[in-house]
Amino acid sequence: NPCAAKCNPCAAKRACNPCAAKGCNPCSAKGCNPCAGGKIAAKAFKRPCGVSFPVSRSPALIAKGEALWNDTKLSSNGLACGTCHQSYGNLSASFANPYPHEVAMPKQRAGVRSVSADEMVQFCLLVPMQTKTMAWDSVELAALTAYTVAYQQGFNPCKAAKAGACNPCNPCAAKGCNPCNPCAAKRCNPCAAKRACNPCNPCAAKKKN
Repeated sequence: NPCAAKCNPCAAKRACNPCAAKGCNPCSAKGCNPCAGGKIAAKAFKRPCGVSFPVSRSPALIAKGEALWNDTKLSSNGLACGTCHQSYGNLSASFANPYPHEVAMPKQRAGVRSVSADEMVQFCLLVPMQTKTMAWDSVELAALTAYTVAYQQGFNPCKAAKAGACNPCNPCAAKGCNPCNPCAAKRCNPCAAKRACNPCNPCAAKKKN
């Protein structure tokens, strides 16, 4: 149960096995399953009508945003923005596109086809980090958004496309690296070849499932 044990499937850098921590089952706990998740209302993270949000290029604000990017205290589950995106990890090639643009998770979870940088920050706070969104006029949101856009400038989508590595923050996305169906790929099978595979609890299962 990654909620109870505070198990972080993104903890192991670029790892294919989110079950490294004993007792971690990323395919069960409701609300903590990186492979699933119910629908959410777009209004929960979309900018309210009439609110403008110019992205600042202030070095001081970007520096503050960088600190917040790596601050696990912003979440309820021990995650920070930098947990999953260290060294541009777990980002699709579309991250290189200027905001607003389409992002898979908001599209899947809320049916939103295009998000701005500030809306994406709010979405990440709400969904992966499982906490509350920030006030639209807060310095913290302005700082995180400013850093996100600044961070975006160093992203190389060609390297991201060639990596083909397992995505521990969305392990069901990467072909051949799906711990929610750990029997699917030998190289990413946390059940190990010598055991019977149990896709409901890939950290255990000694007997045939």
